[in-house]
Amino acid sequence: MAGVRAQQKMKTRQALIAAAFNQLSAEHSFSNLSLREVAREAGIAPTSFYRHFKDMNELGLTMVDEAGLTLRQLMRQARRRIASGGSVISTSVLTFMEFIDNQPNQFRLLLRERSGTSKAFRSAVAREIKHFILELAHYLEGETQCDSHHAYMQAEAMVTIVFTSGAEALDLEGQAREELVERLQWQLRYISFGGYHYAQKNSK
Repeated sequence: MAGVRAQQKMKTRQALIAAAFNQLSAEHSFSNLSLREVAREAGIAPTSFYRHFKDMNELGLTMVDEAGLTLRQLMRQARRRIASGGSVISTSVLTFMEFIDNQPNQFRLLLRERSGTSKAFRSAVAREIKHFILELAHYLEGETQCDSHHAYMQAEAMVTIVFTSGAEALDLEGQAREELVERLQWQLRYISFGGYHYAQKNSK
């Protein structure tokens, strides 16, 4: 019985997270969400919210963690596809754009709270981005001749450009979106080319 209750509690908790994400949009940020609206969409009484989260800030920080984890899992899947013979940069960029298309509100949350007014939220987003950079740096270190320091700097530059382009991609469609993707791929190739030749030069 305890196991059933635990599963139900987890299900309700996830429903609250999903409800909050659903209410985000280009015009509606996390700070605009109300506990009552989130609880209603999740199908629970507002008072029941506190069985799952201390307050809305705790819910928001959990959402940041979930958005970061979702993106990292997608990129891990992309690297597995790359290992099967796909293009590193093309596969990675297309996977990132799929994340924006399929989970736009998760990406919006990361973008907005990255420079928001709450220090706790800024720190949470910075931590997620740091995880993202570290995983990419570890991959680059294993695939190139870069040492850990230069692999990290290369990864940091790539992630910065990707997030900036992602913010722009949210408002683009059709040919404009395709041109952005192509431009992003070339920018990442330039960074990769420079990192590779720097490693070659300094390994001699």
